[in-house]
Amino acid sequence: MEIGFWFFMLVSLLLIPAVMVGFGMVCKKNPPKNINSWYGYRTSRSMASQEAWDFAHQVCGRIWRRWGIAMLPVSVLLLLPVFGRTVAVVGIWTCILVTAQCVVLIATIFPVERALKENFDQFGHRIRNNTNGNEE
Repeated sequence: MEIGFWFFMLVSLLLIPAVMVGFGMVCKKNPPKNINSWYGYRTSRSMASQEAWDFAHQVCGRIWRRWGIAMLPVSVLLLLPVFGRTVAVVGIWTCILVTAQCVVLIATIFPVERALKENFDQFGHRIRNNTNGNEE
């Protein structure tokens, strides 16, 4: 029974990195077409202009994809030490790891905002001619 629970927790643990990879690919290749308040990378700087909106989704998509791919094997490796342990131990350890994944997910805001600030003013006007969005 504990091994089955461990596999269930493994699948659960891989959801956040998998969603980051999936949505990262979607944001990069097919971002929300227009600025909206319903979905997408929504901050005051990213919503200041259509160009800033598109740029933010390119950068965010790239970061989410890369960081999500990196988190997949790390998550598996960090869950291996509790393989075969009690349900309580596996559950607590998985909660700790999911919390860490959420911190990583939220931390992606900082490099995206830094890239926006380096490329756009607060009104969404480009401040330098850097269109590749490689800042991470």
